[in-house]
Amino acid sequence: MITASPDLPDPLTLLLIEDDSADAFLVEELLANAERPPKITWARTLAEGRERLTDDVHCVLVDLSLPDASGLEALEQVLSMVSDTAVLVLTGLNDAHVGIEAVAAGAQDFLVKQDVDDRLLIRAIRYAIERKRADVAMRELVEERIVGQENARLERGLLPVPLLAPGSLLDHQTRYLPGRVRGLLAGDFWDTVQTADGAVHILIGDVCGHGPDEAALGTALRIGWRTLVLAGHTGDELLATLDTLLRNERKSPEIFTTLCTATIDPELRNARMHVVGHPSPLVIRNGVVDIVTDIPSGPPLGIFDDVVWNPVDIPLGDTWSLLLYTDGLIEATTGPGRDLLGTDGLADIVRDHGGVDLDRIIAQVGDTLNDDVAAMLISRNGSGDGFSDDFQEAGRS
Repeated sequence: MITASPDLPDPLTLLLIEDDSADAFLVEELLANAERPPKITWARTLAEGRERLTDDVHCVLVDLSLPDASGLEALEQVLSMVSDTAVLVLTGLNDAHVGIEAVAAGAQDFLVKQDVDDRLLIRAIRYAIERKRADVAMRELVEERIVGQENARLERGLLPVPLLAPGSLLDHQTRYLPGRVRGLLAGDFWDTVQTADGAVHILIGDVCGHGPDEAALGTALRIGWRTLVLAGHTGDELLATLDTLLRNERKSPEIFTTLCTATIDPELRNARMHVVGHPSPLVIRNGVVDIVTDIPSGPPLGIFDDVVWNPVDIPLGDTWSLLLYTDGLIEATTGPGRDLLGTDGLADIVRDHGGVDLDRIIAQVGDTLNDDVAAMLISRNGSGDGFSDDFQEAGRS
């Protein structure tokens, strides 16, 4: 008795394409000696085999002498019918060269009918299925590697290197988590540029929706913003131009984008921000955590025409941090009631941690994240933690 392999489906489902009824009966008799005899569907021609080929077939056994095809042409037609199914040639043609050509063409094995017994046939079918599995796994691995390389190239546009002057007094950290399963790209984006006058310009944004189209639009907006900043544009003029860019590049008029921008003066002591339909940043000054504003500067880009966005002026002082993020972070749920974290909840986490540790924040809410998340921490204190040494006293007072 031939025992079944523990790693293969049980019982197996086979498609036998064979025009000779005596040979078909012989195959059935040989396979009947398996511990769990396979289910066999018999087809006399390629056309009939094509009709009877189903997704649950694990292996196709094909003769090379059929009424509607012969030789390698028959094999090639079978291979064109399947992609992830093993193919085993079982023929009366005893020709080693044909066997080599058949395997080279894509068959998992080549057997001559008069040389086959029950053990050899059952073993060959199982080996053919395992080899096909390995081939499919290798193909998927190569495809995944190619996709990964392409995504990495795209990410270089989506995840920019900040343009900060050498020796800058600022510490700059970012984190990025796409919400899509196995996704590397999303509609969240950010950038940082220090211009020749010493001012530091910061951007974080979120294109509504998920996927490569939104990622491409976010990249276009980020590059547009960087270009405008380097050309000396800021404030309402810059936002109006980005709004025009969005309207021309988006796939649908329902797509909008939230933004938060900040321009920190060359002395790094004051910031002018625009909160464009976006979650309000947190500002930490000498250990005290505050929400920048309860009132946004105006609606998101792409919704209303002729909008004027109002600036928010923030005094920073000598030691400070700014935490900018997209709404995926504060839409995480917490507590037994699964309430949304919210901006106030995020501020509480920062206070409880005694500093802004982006990895620790994301880890604390990571299991409940339902959306893309981008976060940016800009600090002027040399440590990047967002707090001075007297946090425990000042932050709790």
